[in-house]
Amino acid sequence: MAPAEVKALLFDVFGTTVDWRSGVTRAGEELERRKGEDLRGVDWAAFADAWRAEYRPSMDRVMRGEIPWTNLDGLHRASLEALLRRFGISELSEEEKEFLVCAWHRLDPWPDVVEGLRRLRRRYIVAPLSNGNVALLTDMARRAGLPWDLILSAEWVRRYKPDPATYLLLPRLFSLRPGQAMMVAAHPDDLHGARRAGLRTAFVPRPLEFGPGGPTQPAEGPFDVVAEDFVELAERLGA
Repeated sequence: MAPAEVKALLFDVFGTTVDWRSGVTRAGEELERRKGEDLRGVDWAAFADAWRAEYRPSMDRVMRGEIPWTNLDGLHRASLEALLRRFGISELSEEEKEFLVCAWHRLDPWPDVVEGLRRLRRRYIVAPLSNGNVALLTDMARRAGLPWDLILSAEWVRRYKPDPATYLLLPRLFSLRPGQAMMVAAHPDDLHGARRAGLRTAFVPRPLEFGPGGPTQPAEGPFDVVAEDFVELAERLGA
């Protein structure tokens, strides 16, 4: 059970709250239907996996100072160019490239998410704490009906997770101690970063994040709470 002093829950988004792989794959398939023969034979699920694999390296380049601060939309756009070459995709218009980049704004939540968040919101402040930029997270929330109390993003502090400044954003804004906030994620490395910053942690596995038969994230704790999904998390946290 969560310690009684926890007042706020912060949620990782990509993979924990929403299914990025299906959404990006769907966007590629829609573009293929529009363009026809030009895009026949592209493995869009593999394309989504490859795009996601660029996520951490691109943020690390920002954090090392190799490139100036760039939000996630900008990093996705830069990664896309290399991916198009790798997958032999040419002749996309700027509008079509933008359609693919904005697929990350149009991701669906896992089936338990909206109900779980609504229940948790009765007792706790609930907010995303994502490396996604504010516009991306806002578009996603409006489309998917995610009932956040506010949108928190690494963009506010211009530091990507696991930099401590990201995890301490909500405690700073609400004058809370770090231990009064709990990070919820399907990725142990994210939770370890939160724990180092003084936050409580909750692990919610998402075995289908990388598709059926894909790699899974083992529950390598210690975590304060482990729950099967957001509904069970609400039950465990008394909401």
